Amino acid sequence: MNNVLKSIVVVVLILGAILFFSSAFVVDETEQVVVTRFGKIVGEPKENPGLKFKLPFVDKANYFPKNLLEWDSDPGQVPTKDKTYIWVDTFARWRISDPVKYFQTVRDEFSALKRLDDIIDPATRNLVTSFSLIESVRNTDRAMDTFEIGDDNVKRVRYKIDLGRDEITRRIVKQAREKLNQFGIELVDVKIKRINYIENVRTAVYGRMIAERNQIAEKFRAEGRGEASNIRGEKEKELQVIKSEAYEIAQKTKGDADAKATRIYAQAYNSDPEFYAFLKTMEVYREIMGKDSTLILSTDSDFMKFFKGVNK
Repeated sequence: MNNVLKSIVVVVLILGAILFFSSAFVVDETEQVVVTRFGKIVGEPKENPGLKFKLPFVDKANYFPKNLLEWDSDPGQVPTKDKTYIWVDTFARWRISDPVKYFQTVRDEFSALKRLDDIIDPATRNLVTSFSLIESVRNTDRAMDTFEIGDDNVKRVRYKIDLGRDEITRRIVKQAREKLNQFGIELVDVKIKRINYIENVRTAVYGRMIAERNQIAEKFRAEGRGEASNIRGEKEKELQVIKSEAYEIAQKTKGDADAKATRIYAQAYNSDPEFYAFLKTMEVYREIMGKDSTLILSTDSDFMKFFKGVNK
């Protein structure tokens, strides 16, 4: 009898444990749960963390995340108001604000992401196409290092911004949020990750940028060459002045030296004219009379007077 009673107690405990574990479930702080019975929602969603209970084997706990979720779009080609085709890449953050609506409409995250694709992408396209490219790129009218080359000079370009990138993204959020509320989804924020030209436009823009920068560089080089020519001209002018002044000083110095030398020679030669005549005649002899030279002179020639003196 005792063995039978013990067996019954064990079976009851096992059944109680099975019923307990089948009816109990835990809600994490990052989760929310919708309980359904044969596919129909029962009671209020469980949003507070802790141990919860449901009917065993009949009710089902459907878990949904309560924290922020991410959505990342595929880059798409969008024309702006000024007919410029660009690639726009956006991303968003969203959460499940009403798990009951969410369960009734989309049920899982994959379907929710499809809904986000269908709503955020058209809103982004609508806002981007309504404004010029500069509105999607910039937020303020702050001056940029962008130049426009005119006939006479290079001037900085200024753009007029009516909305700006932040305001465009806020309007995207506003448009998309109203449509997502019916799915129990709260769109927290949308941001433009990247904007770029399409390939053929990008090539043309890069070519134009290179041409503009080359024109600016060539203008600076031309101004540099002109300034260099002016500097070289001034240098040559100063050099010629220096050379002419130096030549004048050198010629005056040489003239003074030649005059002084002439005076010295004259004083020296005047002190003994006969000796001077003798030296000059000897110089002439040395120049015209070589080893094989033949000279025919009359005996009364002045050129022979020193030969006559030697014979004596």
